[in-house]
Amino acid sequence: MTARGSFAKMTQNVTEVTLYYADGQEETFKLPLTTQEFQAQLGKMLQRPWLVFQLPDQTIIVSSANVVKIDIKPPLPPLKGDGIFPNCERITSMQRGTRGRIPVTD
Repeated sequence: MTARGSFAKMTQNVTEVTLYYADGQEETFKLPLTTQEFQAQLGKMLQRPWLVFQLPDQTIIVSSANVVKIDIKPPLPPLKGDGIFPNCERITSMQRGTRGRIPVTD
């Protein structure tokens, strides 16, 4: 772990994965993997009917059929191929609502 500056975040080889379920709930896990290591397992993970998360105090088994979206932080190394859209930007409802309403002055 390294820190830079007085308010720097501690950096480590951790990937944060948030699972969004069909019923509207969500759950976040910190995995002791770099994003490169996680990316190497992602293809196999998405093909499995069950995902197993081994925590210090419990084991959580998730039905992958109930997962509708997965957020990964930090982002995976650049992906290429069909169905992959690079250099995207997420637009929030606030950004969408202010477009064209705030005058721009120099």
